[in-house]
Amino acid sequence: MTDNTHDTPLLQEPRLWQNEQWTAKVIKNDDDDGWAVAMFKIGESEPALVGPWTMGRDKKNPKPLDGTAFITLVKTASEFVRRSEQQLHAQLNQSVTVNGPDSRVTVLLRIVPDDDNPYAVLSAQNEAGDELAEIKVDAGFKLNRQTAQAWVDADFAKSGSGRR
Repeated sequence: MTDNTHDTPLLQEPRLWQNEQWTAKVIKNDDDDGWAVAMFKIGESEPALVGPWTMGRDKKNPKPLDGTAFITLVKTASEFVRRSEQQLHAQLNQSVTVNGPDSRVTVLLRIVPDDDNPYAVLSAQNEAGDELAEIKVDAGFKLNRQTAQAWVDADFAKSGSGRR
């Protein structure tokens, strides 16, 4: 069968459905005698989401996938991925607004999660969004109102090299 909107063939089997972005695969649940469905984003080797799947009428085999179930699974997996990305973004990017000498200053911390050498970038912007300072800091730097205010009060001074 083909999706007329994209001319992409869709795989539709009892235990495997696929569109241009997602694959739903019914798998044996390792934890018990039941079944699970794993949602894979195309190009990813690990599932984005795994959930329980309904047994068929024979109480041995899984219920076959169908269009309604697939649409629901795609929506659920997409929302799960979106929320995970938002959570990761929030963990890696923080900001605090404090008082500067002349106006409010927003101090931002952007963590770069490099496997070998993680670090963070601490920067400051004025109310117009113009950059006032930027320095590289340890990935474990704790940004809060006190550390931000202290950095602004010290005229963005930091031991080591930085850009002003």
